[in-house]
Amino acid sequence: MRYIWQQADWPNLTWDSAGLLPLLARVSRAQGRLLGKMEGLGFDTLRDEAHLKAMTDNVVKSSEIEGENLPQDEVRSSIARQLGMNHLENLVPSSRSVDGVVEMMTDATAHYDTPLTRKRLFRWHESLFPVGENSLSPIVTGQFRDGPMQVVSGPMGREKVHFEAPPPERLTEEMAVFLDWLEDPADMDPVLAAGLAHFWFVTIHPFDDGNGRIARAIADMALARAENSSRRYYSMSKQIRSERNDYYNLLETCQRASCDITLWQEWFLGCLLRAIENADLTVENILQKARFWQRYAEESLNQRQVKVLNKLLDGFDGKLTTARWARMTKSSPDTALRDIKDLIKRGALYQEPGGGRSTSYALVME
Repeated sequence: MRYIWQQADWPNLTWDSAGLLPLLARVSRAQGRLLGKMEGLGFDTLRDEAHLKAMTDNVVKSSEIEGENLPQDEVRSSIARQLGMNHLENLVPSSRSVDGVVEMMTDATAHYDTPLTRKRLFRWHESLFPVGENSLSPIVTGQFRDGPMQVVSGPMGREKVHFEAPPPERLTEEMAVFLDWLEDPADMDPVLAAGLAHFWFVTIHPFDDGNGRIARAIADMALARAENSSRRYYSMSKQIRSERNDYYNLLETCQRASCDITLWQEWFLGCLLRAIENADLTVENILQKARFWQRYAEESLNQRQVKVLNKLLDGFDGKLTTARWARMTKSSPDTALRDIKDLIKRGALYQEPGGGRSTSYALVME
């Protein structure tokens, strides 16, 4: 079996530019529409919220792809602090491991125009593993791996090898070529450059662990360069997470083939387009939330009411009952019922059909 890095043409990767042109044009139009819509919001706070939501999804979902589940509230709070959004409500303490992942991902996009040097890359790797280990074993951080690397699956003794990366003695030269190209991709379309950067880095697989997350961070950095903006309003990692099987299958197929990666670039562009289209839903939800609070800007609501209303606006899971209100706000059932009846009177909530213990309430949206 010959892997792509063993081909004579490596790393001169190619694709069918003419065949990809229609899809690339659709991506470009979608990017323009989304950025234009966000600029037209008129409120920095709304743009901040959309940016924070996309970044939170990016960090959480990129880790989920690798089987690691990070607490979303910690991730959101860590991002808010690192981006200087300390004015936001409901921030919670975050662990060192969460802060490390966030630091890498925010650095990639907040400083997208800063060259990615080997030193910066090593710092990213150290941030991913702040205590020098993953969930299974110690990790040597801040340097390239010194041993072989295989991507495998299956139970011990019956493992399936999906890919074998270049040997460690090649890594210094391989990464030097990659990093030089990343800072000067010549006249390549910047969106296609993002797809190439993702594939190229994850094929080299230069670290003992964290290669997938760093590859996605590099792609995000390249997309920020393409848009000339540090603000992210869509999450590529969230979309990849929803298409994880296709993601891994495409990687394996292309890493075992020739240096023509048209299949990968086609999938990358399609995934990006779907990520941008799904972001439109996020933007609409934020606009609905803004319109809702504009209706009640002059109302004297208590902290319990504001807290629960925000949870409902952010996508409440299940039905809102008096008992759930009481648990969320740490109040008595009587206090919860008074809060709810007051909001019904103000026109913010309505009682859903049904009664008794199953009585539930929902938002009144205009």
